[in-house]
Amino acid sequence: MSVTTVSPAEHHVDGNVHVLPQTNHLRALHTIIRDRTARREDLVFHSRRIMRLLIETGLDLLPYEKAEVETPVGSTYDGLRLTSKICGVSIIRAGDSMETELRTIIPSVRIGKILIQRDKVTKLPQLYYSHLPADIAERHVLLLDPMLATGGTALAAIQLLLDKGVREEHIVFINLLTVPEGIAVLHDRFPNVKLVTSAVDRQLNENAYMIPGIGDFGDRFFGTDR
Repeated sequence: MSVTTVSPAEHHVDGNVHVLPQTNHLRALHTIIRDRTARREDLVFHSRRIMRLLIETGLDLLPYEKAEVETPVGSTYDGLRLTSKICGVSIIRAGDSMETELRTIIPSVRIGKILIQRDKVTKLPQLYYSHLPADIAERHVLLLDPMLATGGTALAAIQLLLDKGVREEHIVFINLLTVPEGIAVLHDRFPNVKLVTSAVDRQLNENAYMIPGIGDFGDRFFGTDR
C-alpha cells in the first residue's frame, strides 16, 4: 500500500488512512517528543497535545445525525449529535498513555483493556489479558496504541474485537506514529478499519525500529527507559 507524502497544509486521506495536517506546529511538537534528550515531562505534555488532536479526528469519523437546539437568543442552531455508543480500548501498556485525553474529551466513556505481548520463542503476538465492555459489539471502538510498526499487535487486538462481535468498519485505530509497512499489513488484513495517525515515518530498519522514529514510546512516556 502506497502512502503519499503529506504537504504541510493537507489533511491526507488515503482510503481509510487519515493523517493529521502536517502543519509547522505539529512538526514542532514532533521535534520535541522525538528528541532523545527531551525531559520526560516535556515528552508527556507535548505528546498529549498531539493525542488530543488524534482523538478529535477519530471522533469526527463516527456517525452523526442532525440535531436542532434553541440558542440563548431564541434562534435555532442546526447541529449534530453522535448516533452510536462508543468506547475506548487501550492496548497495554503504551496505549494507556492515550486514555487521559480520551477521558478529558468524553468523561463518561467506557474503556476496555487488551494485553498482548510477543512470545520470545515464536516471535508471535500472544494474548495475555482482555477486559472489555459486555456490550462492545454494539459500540464503535476507538482502539488506542501509539505505535504501529510491524502490525502484529494491532492485528491481534483487532481480531479479538471482531471475535467479540465488533464490526470491522466500527473500529477506529488511534495511532501516534506509523510506517508504510505497518499501514500495508493492517489494511491488507482489515481494509475497513480506519487509521488515524499524526505521522508516517520513512520505514522500518533491520531491527524493526521506525526511522527516524521515537524510541520505545511507552518506556519514555512512563519513565521506565534506561
